[in-house]
Amino acid sequence: MPAVQENVTKEAVTERLKTINGPDFTGNIVDLGMVSEIFIADAKVFFSITVPAARAQEMEPLRAAAERVVKAIPGVAGAVVALTAERKGGGMEAPVPARPAPRPAPPAAPAAAPRPAPHAPASHSQGKRGIPGIEAIIAVASGKGGVGKSTTAVNIALGLAANGLRVGVLDADIYGPSMPRLLNIHGRPQTVDGKVLRPMENYGLKVMSMGFLVDEETPMIWRGPMVMSALTQMLREVEWGPLDVLVVDMPPGTGDAQLTMAQQVPLAGAVIVSTPQDLALIDARKGLNMFKKVDVPVLGIVENMSYFLAPDTGKRYDIFGHGGARREAERLGVTFLGEVPLEMGIRESSDAGTPVVVSKPDGAEAKIYRDIASNVWDRVNEERGVAASAVPSIVFE
Repeated sequence: MPAVQENVTKEAVTERLKTINGPDFTGNIVDLGMVSEIFIADAKVFFSITVPAARAQEMEPLRAAAERVVKAIPGVAGAVVALTAERKGGGMEAPVPARPAPRPAPPAAPAAAPRPAPHAPASHSQGKRGIPGIEAIIAVASGKGGVGKSTTAVNIALGLAANGLRVGVLDADIYGPSMPRLLNIHGRPQTVDGKVLRPMENYGLKVMSMGFLVDEETPMIWRGPMVMSALTQMLREVEWGPLDVLVVDMPPGTGDAQLTMAQQVPLAGAVIVSTPQDLALIDARKGLNMFKKVDVPVLGIVENMSYFLAPDTGKRYDIFGHGGARREAERLGVTFLGEVPLEMGIRESSDAGTPVVVSKPDGAEAKIYRDIASNVWDRVNEERGVAASAVPSIVFE
C-alpha cells in the first residue's frame, strides 16, 4: 500500500542497522562505514555491507542479522542485503588475526561457526541452493567487452541443444541485454498463476532477459543491490522447468553480477571468452582469476575472432594474432575449448536474430560451436562430483 511505503525511510533503516555490531564489537556497522547507500523501492529495502576481505566467508551471520532487523521494521515488505568484500575502504583494510580469541555472540547476530575445511559438505548449502529443475548452470564470461561473448554464449547454448540437451539462457547483462536481438524474441513474458514468470522461447531455448521487461532504449541506471535483486528474481522467480543446463551470459568484467551468481547458485563452471591479442588476454586473466577466487571451476577458454579467411581467395589472416588464448590456457593449466574464426556470416546471422548454429546448421561455423559445446559439456561432467561441495570465498583483490 502506498501509505505503508511512505512510512519506510532511510533514517528508520539506518537507526535499526545501528543495533548490529560490527566485527569484534568495535562499533555498529553504520558508524564503521560498512553500510552502502540505502535504496527503498516499493517498500523493499536494498543495501550492501562491506566486510573485511580476510574474513568475508564467516560474515554471513552479520548479513543475515542486518536483513532480519530491517525486515522487522513496520511497513517493510522485503530486504535485499548483499555482502561485499574489499581490500580497502570503510576502515576495513587492517589485518585480522587468523585465530581470534572466542567472544560472546552479539544479541542481533549469532556468532559464526568455525570455518570448515575447504570443500566441506556441511557448509555447501549455506547461501548456495540450486534452482529446481535445472541440472547444471554454466556462466559464459569475459574480462572486457567487445570480444563476442554474447554471440559465443548463444551459439554454445544452441550447440548444446543441437547435441540433444534441454537448454535455457539467462541474459545476466542488466545494463546491455542482447538476447532479445540475438534470438529474435519480442514481447513480454507471461506469468504463471501471477507468481512466477514463464520464460520466452525460440529455437528450442528457454530464455529470460531484462530486455524483455524494459524497452531496448531504456537506460538501466541501477546500483549494485538493485542488480543483485533483478538477477536473483530472474534466476528464482522464473518457471525454467526441466533443463539439463542453463547458460548464463554474464556482463563483461568482474562486478556485482558475477558476485551474485557465485553467491546465489552452485555454478557448474565458467567459460572464458577472449580474442588472441595480448590486451584482451590480460582482461581474460582477470575474469579467470575472479572465478578461481570464488571457487567456481573454470571449464576452459574460447578464442573468438581467432583468424580470418578471405572469402575470395581463402587465404588466412591472423588479424588479432593467433593462438594467444590457447597458449594462455596451457600456461594457466585450463582447458582450451576451441577457436572461432572472424567470419562475416557469424556477425550477420547474429544481428539478424538467426545465430549461425540454427541458420546454417550444416556449415563449418556451426560445427565449430557444436564441438565447443561438446567440450564444455565434457568439462561439466568432469567437474561433477569433484567440486560439488565447494564453497565460494567471496574475496576480491
